[in-house]
Amino acid sequence: MTKVFETNGEAETKALAYRLAQLVKPGMTILLEGELGAGKTTFTKGFAEGLGIERIIKSPTYTLIREYTQGRLPLYHMDLYRLENTGAEEMGLDEYFDGEGICIVEWGSVVEEELPESHLLIQIDTSLIDINQRTLTISAVGAAYETVLKELEDERTD
Repeated sequence: MTKVFETNGEAETKALAYRLAQLVKPGMTILLEGELGAGKTTFTKGFAEGLGIERIIKSPTYTLIREYTQGRLPLYHMDLYRLENTGAEEMGLDEYFDGEGICIVEWGSVVEEELPESHLLIQIDTSLIDINQRTLTISAVGAAYETVLKELEDERTD
């Protein structure tokens, strides 16, 4: 199942992520794909707010994983861009994927074969016409993720 959402500016992107955070269940994985500067970290900031996390969200580019545990669910924000030669297994990422927290994974395609089979994939694309506009194509793989995506879509049409 795939749904497309359009946002105009950071506030709308964060609001969409906030709503999604209120729908997710423990142990879910969200893969974020998009060019540098597309809004992956902005999305994660809104998502963290939706979980009730008050800490400042920073990109995990150089640390690989940032952990935020004070919200409704723990949030593990990962940037796997630099893992091409290492792999998720050697880093112990399966412990995060098998846990009760929410994993938001930037550049998951680098270790695609080691990611959970069921997940949400969010492709964030920038507009060629308006630098503030984003197209978020959200694909759900697995029944639980399809339910979450349907609920997110239903909220949009209310």
